[in-house]
Amino acid sequence: MTLSALPLPPGISSRQVEGVRGLSMHLLEAGEPGRPVLLLLHGFPELAFSWRKIMPALAAAGYHVLAPDQRGYGRTTGWDGRYEADLTAFSMPALVEDARALLAALGVDAVAAVIGHDFGSPVAAWCALLYPQQFRAVALMSAPFGGPPLPVVPGAPDIHAELARLPRPRKHYQWYYSTPQAERDMLDAPQGLLAFMRAYYHSKSADWAGNQPHPLKAWRAEEIAQLPTYYVMDLEQTMAGTVEPFMPDAAAIAACAWLPDHDLQVYCDEYARAGFQGGLQWYRCGTTPAFVEQLRGHRGKCIDVPALFISGASDWGTYQKPGEFERMQASGCAQLRGVHLVPGAGHWVQQEQPAAVSRHLLDFLQGLPG
Repeated sequence: MTLSALPLPPGISSRQVEGVRGLSMHLLEAGEPGRPVLLLLHGFPELAFSWRKIMPALAAAGYHVLAPDQRGYGRTTGWDGRYEADLTAFSMPALVEDARALLAALGVDAVAAVIGHDFGSPVAAWCALLYPQQFRAVALMSAPFGGPPLPVVPGAPDIHAELARLPRPRKHYQWYYSTPQAERDMLDAPQGLLAFMRAYYHSKSADWAGNQPHPLKAWRAEEIAQLPTYYVMDLEQTMAGTVEPFMPDAAAIAACAWLPDHDLQVYCDEYARAGFQGGLQWYRCGTTPAFVEQLRGHRGKCIDVPALFISGASDWGTYQKPGEFERMQASGCAQLRGVHLVPGAGHWVQQEQPAAVSRHLLDFLQGLPG
């Protein structure tokens, strides 16, 4: 199947890299080979395309910048998109091995930094935690990393039962994303895929004035129910129905310089073709006790390479896991060099405020040893 060329800024090229643990991995690339490498890992529902605004600045500063469509996404092929697929291939250790295999296929021994956003942030964190000599620095964006998952507290209340018993019954979006119907709910959104994606991106951006994040006290229903409905949903609602009230009007869409319609169309076209299930498998691993227990086996370890955290000042992602932002600063990253909550940005920080993000990254990178 021949795909149309992506509308990329000058200096960014696109190609397939074969033989990456059974994948043909789609890669965006900027800068000259032989320079220090930066590996950029996207989140959900995004693509390598989400890095397009900062790749030229990083390349101009002397880096070879690599941004793949990760397993389950976009133009990367070779993964099983069925709900019944073996989830092991989408587990955190497997995603780390995908990153390492891509570097091996490109002949890259080590990277100057691995940079992750949203669900790409924990992948970057685990790369740096498990293989610090290969991933020599890490920048985490929008999802803080407080270390391996905490042990289960004996007798702790069932958060899902608690949410369902609230006066306004609720459910957590990650467990909704783990259900068989979640993909079809989005692909077949009653308002259409383009309108669904527009509302979804708008709802989590600084453009929605209701995003006024603050720390939450505990992983209890009454606390996390303060999160917007795109995180803690009404019990019987779909994600398409959840974000429909956030749909901006025509004037707001026309004024959205960070995500004009022609860029949004790229995401819609890619997800319409490849589906959402590949990305949803990542959430299923995060809600499956056996995979979480696998990560608990690294309890007591922390990231011991230079680290940076960037998020939007209007991003609830910083606080969606109560205590995680604080644990990152206290013990998750032994060499945390900076924490930046960028004004004028919500969850899509590198798209909403690319100049500020590029500046923070380059200040961090240029301060590293060597």
